[in-house]
Amino acid sequence: MTDAHETGGNSALPPTPPPLPPQVADAGPRPVPTNEGEALDIGRRLFPEVGSPGGPASLHVHEFDLGYLIQAGWPLPVDPTALPAEPGGSNIIIAKGTGEVTYIPNFPPKHAVEHYHRLRRRKADAGQ
Repeated sequence: MTDAHETGGNSALPPTPPPLPPQVADAGPRPVPTNEGEALDIGRRLFPEVGSPGGPASLHVHEFDLGYLIQAGWPLPVDPTALPAEPGGSNIIIAKGTGEVTYIPNFPPKHAVEHYHRLRRRKADAGQ
């Protein structure tokens, strides 16, 4: 018999953000966004529905030189001092030129963009 603590099912905590999957989200044809609205539409397909049980409270778009950062806003926990049931989560970046979707850690926008730039440099250095 397990209890909620062992399984991470503490109902007093906010919904768990999506887990961090492999770097590239897909390999098929991708829509290429030309503005923040189109990037947000793509982002809506990659996160649970906003306001749904277990879904984010909001989605935010931050445009930068190479793409669009989509960040999910999660509801505040009932008990802000409680530990999360499952740590982690991720944001996505949609590349402006190709539409490639990359999952990155849940960093503040500035740090998320810097992380993405480092990933792109490493990928370019590796000849990919």
